[in-house]
Amino acid sequence: MNRLPIVLFCVALLAGHDVIAQSTSKPASIQGVWQAVEVTMTGPAARTISIPEPRPNLVILSAKHYCRVSVEAEQPRPIVADPAKATADELRAVWGPFVGEAGTYEVSGNTLTLRPIAAKNPAAMTAGAYVTYSFKLDGNTLVITYLRNQNGPIANPATIKAVRVE
Repeated sequence: MNRLPIVLFCVALLAGHDVIAQSTSKPASIQGVWQAVEVTMTGPAARTISIPEPRPNLVILSAKHYCRVSVEAEQPRPIVADPAKATADELRAVWGPFVGEAGTYEVSGNTLTLRPIAAKNPAAMTAGAYVTYSFKLDGNTLVITYLRNQNGPIANPATIKAVRVE
């Protein structure tokens, strides 16, 4: 019978530890796999575009690194029958809207800064290149807005709404 109070104490202690751990949990993380579902553009061509399924984009955020690929076109890209014989205009229509980039990222408060290491666009890989966004995380929805890059503030910033897919 002397063991019963010790067992009950241990059970209570473990249960209390779980409650404390839950109440002091870290804030939600942007780490995960995301897909953009909506893009709102500002400026002279202001509009909001809902991205239909299947969404041709994916962003993967690990602890320190990111990778993003997307097709940034409102129409399907053409299929080139023979790439060896394609014209420059045909190749631009296929590859121009495609974005591929990977690198490191940092979060400070509600700002996210991406620093590309490898990219389809060589200009993104120049020394000192970066893009900074403001962001808001609400459950499995992430809303980011362009703020600035290495050249200064973004004149007509776009806002991207993404949902967590993993």
